[in-house]
Amino acid sequence: MPFIWKIRRIGREKRGEGYIDTAIGILCLMLVVALAMVLFPVFIQKQKLDTFAEEIVRQAEITGSTNVQGRIAELKEETGLNPVIVWDCDYYSGTKVQLNGDIMVTLRQRVDIGFFVFGSFPIELQSKASGKSEVYYK
Repeated sequence: MPFIWKIRRIGREKRGEGYIDTAIGILCLMLVVALAMVLFPVFIQKQKLDTFAEEIVRQAEITGSTNVQGRIAELKEETGLNPVIVWDCDYYSGTKVQLNGDIMVTLRQRVDIGFFVFGSFPIELQSKASGKSEVYYK
C-alpha cells in the first residue's frame, strides 16, 4: 500500500475525536466556572450594599433624623463595607426630617474585579433607598 493512501486513511478515521471534544468541553467548563468565581463576590457585595442602604433609611425613618451614625458604624462592621453616603432629604432643622418628609440615601462603593493574571478592574457599585419620616416635630 503506497504511503499516500495510508495518510488518507488516517485522515478519514475519527476514533480519537471524542476524546478531543471532551477535553475541549471540560476546558470551556472550567473557564466558565473560573469566571463565575470572579464575578460572584461582586453580586454579593451589591446585595450587601442594598441591604445597608435600606437599613439606614429605615433607622432614619424611625428616628426622624439622618443622624444615624451608630447604626452606620454597626453595619460597616457587619458587612465589611465602607461606602460613601449621600443624604437627600427635606430637612426641618439640622438633621431632623419632619413627619412624611422624604428621606433618600445613595451609597457608593468601589470594588475591584480581578481576572487572575490579567489585572484588576475597579467598578463602582451604587445603591439607593428612600422612605418617609415617621416623627412629628413641633
